[in-house]
Amino acid sequence: MGHSRSHIGHDGQVSRALPDYVTHYYVAGRPPFLNVSDLADIEWEAIRQELDADRLAGRSSRVFGRRYLELRRATEAKLRELFVAAGGMPERISPHYFVLGSSEWFRGLAHQMHEVVIPLTALPDHATSMTIPDSMTSMGLGGEFGLPVEHRPHHGRVFRLSDLSEAIEEFGLPEDKPGDYAGYQHRTFELYAEVQVWSDAVLGYRD
Repeated sequence: MGHSRSHIGHDGQVSRALPDYVTHYYVAGRPPFLNVSDLADIEWEAIRQELDADRLAGRSSRVFGRRYLELRRATEAKLRELFVAAGGMPERISPHYFVLGSSEWFRGLAHQMHEVVIPLTALPDHATSMTIPDSMTSMGLGGEFGLPVEHRPHHGRVFRLSDLSEAIEEFGLPEDKPGDYAGYQHRTFELYAEVQVWSDAVLGYRD
């Protein structure tokens, strides 16, 4: 699954062709398809402290700041609005997140990262969107939270499943660059395309 070939994107970078699957990554010991936006604020703070403890213990490189949930919810609200404007019909307030194809960078964010792989053809067309790169970067709200923002032509756009081939042809896919995690939250980066599924239909793929 997931054949690819070289492709020249909009910025002249060689990037991967359109994969035929998506991957959801999750940390060992936790179930897949957890979305922190579904948590109450007090629940999130307890989880955030656990996640921060994992990072300090060297089990994870992912950073969750105190305002992460605020930024995540604002990003999802904008993302959902744009998806609906594009004809999408979300069934959830917040989506389940995937990488288009696979990502060595995301896989390396934590030790013992597990994954759920689903064919693109199995995703519900009416409830699936994509951004290039991840939605936090693409929606561009990080500047309000003291994070770097670098606007690019494909940012602020939400693509439907039927748009994927055309979007990849025009913009290419980001180059996967694994391993450099120190201070990543303070840098702009384009490492993968993100697929959002606004439906619980994918829950049937849990291990």
